[in-house]
Amino acid sequence: MSEQGKQAEASTAELGEPIAYLALKEGTPVYDRTGERVGVLEHVVADEPTDIFEGLIVHTLPLPGRHLFADADQIAALHERGVLLSVDRDELHDPSQKSTRQTNPSNPVDSPLQARLRRAWDWISGQL
Repeated sequence: MSEQGKQAEASTAELGEPIAYLALKEGTPVYDRTGERVGVLEHVVADEPTDIFEGLIVHTLPLPGRHLFADADQIAALHERGVLLSVDRDELHDPSQKSTRQTNPSNPVDSPLQARLRRAWDWISGQL
């Protein structure tokens, strides 16, 4: 096994056992695909009636930071002591940007990602 593979394996082991999204706690560290700490978990976005995990709102570091949205497809693993992303920090979505939440007038139906970003923004802005 390569040295890099050993380091990745060791850091995953340090994060504890894999867990379900329901067991994630606010303040859990969030790491990008290179292992750099992006921030902490602020809120889990899920469609509770259908039990579908949609993503995470991440409060970035250093504080005061800002909120970014990690779509479910951008998350590699959920562990007891950390979340591993499958992307770099700059690939996360900014739910505060109006363009990410606007519906296209020619197609009034939100894309699934737009709908998730709208729910994330509603939570951040206290509308939920």
